[in-house]
Amino acid sequence: MATLNRYPAGQDHGAGEMRQPVVLVLASGRGERFIASGGTGSKLHALLAGKPVLERTLDAVRASGLPWHLEDQGHEGMGDSIAAAVRATQDAAGWLILPGDLPLVRPDSLKAVAAALSQHTVVFPLYQGRRGHPVGFAASCRDALLRLKGPQGAALVARAQAVVNPVAQLELDDPGIVTDVDTTRDLAEAERLLLRV
Repeated sequence: MATLNRYPAGQDHGAGEMRQPVVLVLASGRGERFIASGGTGSKLHALLAGKPVLERTLDAVRASGLPWHLEDQGHEGMGDSIAAAVRATQDAAGWLILPGDLPLVRPDSLKAVAAALSQHTVVFPLYQGRRGHPVGFAASCRDALLRLKGPQGAALVARAQAVVNPVAQLELDDPGIVTDVDTTRDLAEAERLLLRV
């Protein structure tokens, strides 16, 4: 499947232009837990109230107005996916790492993390004290993100940054930042939350 994006690759960003971080939508996973729970096919293509999970996530990303990149090429692990997505958007002002299985994330949450990233190296969004996504990384994290490999995400990069820079914990009133779809039960819960709104 071809990688789609709205990131202006190769575009010259003038010195006076305010650059925004790029939302990296990760859609390379195999979804093994979803299948093990009784799901059929990719969890990202599973229907949530009649629309695929990934499309709901992308709808929120598009509505945020932020530049974005969909990383859907097959990779060994999340670290490899993040590194590939950062490589494709290397001149970005920073990155918001968003797994594609968070269909209820709100556009305003994406914008809030992006705004906080202008003042911090790493931004962790929280919902009722629980860490969620997208996690924001400033451009100064580029080299460390490019070195990621394997199943681990960017947690090691965040921990290393926390030693030298303050890490922001951004409390948001958005259960969508912690509502990921890993199993058929998660899909049913996401649908319940969606229909309740």
